Amino acid sequence: MDGNFRSAGELAAALRAGEVSSVELTEAAIAGIERDDGAINAICVSDFDRARAAARHADQARRRAEDRPLLGVPVTVKESYDVAGMPTTWGMPQHRDFVPAEDAVQVSRLRAAGAVVLGKTNVPLGLQDLQSFNEIYGTTNNPWDRGRTSGGSSGGSAAALASGFGALSIGSDLAGSLRTPAHFCGVYAHKPTIGLAATRGMVPPPGPALPVDLDLAVVGPMARTACDLALLLDVMAGPDPLTLGKAHRLALPPARHDRLCDFRVLIIDEHPFIATGAAVRAGMSRVVDALVAGGARVERRSPLLPDLAEAATLYTQLLFSGSVARFPVDTYEQLRTRAARLSADDQSLDAARLRGMVLSHRDWIEVNERREIHRHGWRQLFGEFDAVVCPITPTPAFPHDHNPDLLERRLDIDGVGHPYFDQLVWAGLATMPGLPSTAIPAGRSSEGLPVGVQLIGPTFEDRTPLRLAELLEQQIGGFQAPEQGEVGQPSR
Repeated sequence: MDGNFRSAGELAAALRAGEVSSVELTEAAIAGIERDDGAINAICVSDFDRARAAARHADQARRRAEDRPLLGVPVTVKESYDVAGMPTTWGMPQHRDFVPAEDAVQVSRLRAAGAVVLGKTNVPLGLQDLQSFNEIYGTTNNPWDRGRTSGGSSGGSAAALASGFGALSIGSDLAGSLRTPAHFCGVYAHKPTIGLAATRGMVPPPGPALPVDLDLAVVGPMARTACDLALLLDVMAGPDPLTLGKAHRLALPPARHDRLCDFRVLIIDEHPFIATGAAVRAGMSRVVDALVAGGARVERRSPLLPDLAEAATLYTQLLFSGSVARFPVDTYEQLRTRAARLSADDQSLDAARLRGMVLSHRDWIEVNERREIHRHGWRQLFGEFDAVVCPITPTPAFPHDHNPDLLERRLDIDGVGHPYFDQLVWAGLATMPGLPSTAIPAGRSSEGLPVGVQLIGPTFEDRTPLRLAELLEQQIGGFQAPEQGEVGQPSR
């Protein structure tokens, strides 16, 4: 495999052994980006001069016998993170000139761990799409088929990893924004337990970088191996230095089990609100077969599982109540008028989206109380199971669709159209209760597109799904680089 596709763990070992220098790794990564990113457009803002300087400093530190987790390893950063001296736009044209003066807390942690930051990766407008395109930086293409999306909102990061542009990347997840791009591009991602990793400096411009407790969103690692996810999560985890009262969250328990045969796993591949496509079903089957072959206890039903329909409705309302919080007053009033016309019998996700947009504080408190009941249900479930395996979205990567009216878009699932946003229900299954979830590759579709699944684990037991991901990687394989000459080519 091309040296640019080696794992962060392998690169760190080679650096420690003196087999390669950080300058060599960084120059190779830059050469790969300059050669291949024209077709992919994953790196929206490069930082090559500072990367070269950081690599030189890393090599000097090695000669002084220093050793840090990522010392000298090339990485990328999602555009939405503040990086001092580089624009943070979130893809919004009105903020194309906004340049923060300080690094986000997670960028600071990357640098403290010795990582070499190559640049920033592309995102959708306002991070509010399952595709990564905006007026400032254009469209990021899927490395397996440039006619398809790489996912969103961490689509640039996933495409960069699948293309060999750096060994690691950091992203964020509110509606599957780590997991969906990983699934679409054939890489790994981990959505941490909510509150585990500090988010300061991952804020829409030009807002101040404050230590805010987010309701649904998290920041997390992306990589080409499961072990690398754990390596990067250890760098990212921990409270914000400005709120050290939460330091107890640093002490993550070990994985519940070390062997596949000891895991108890619940499989969910059907959802009341949306069909599951054949390619994703096949990926799920590959994982189930590996679990059974490894001796794991596998079940397909449990009375302890919280109601999936209610979970999707609650998640949709919470998600959209936050997404419109800063809408102009006149737009908000129009939404209130439309919501008032809804029939009480309309329990569709379209209705949940509209109701969510106009939730009063009183209504939000009621929805939040229902969420707490679901959280309790998950705690009970994880008394009987160690992980839940389910889809991330119903399909592999879909063709680019830039219809500005997102509510008009349709998702094709085996020839049948579905509302575009309905595919979020699978991501929301872990997001709404704040559970950790690891996205893993699970093979390829008949068209040659990557297919992934997610492994949901218990609250603050992130190491359990991460360990299960490592064990499954040993059983079914993991990341595969697009074949020579295949990067960015459209499927036939």
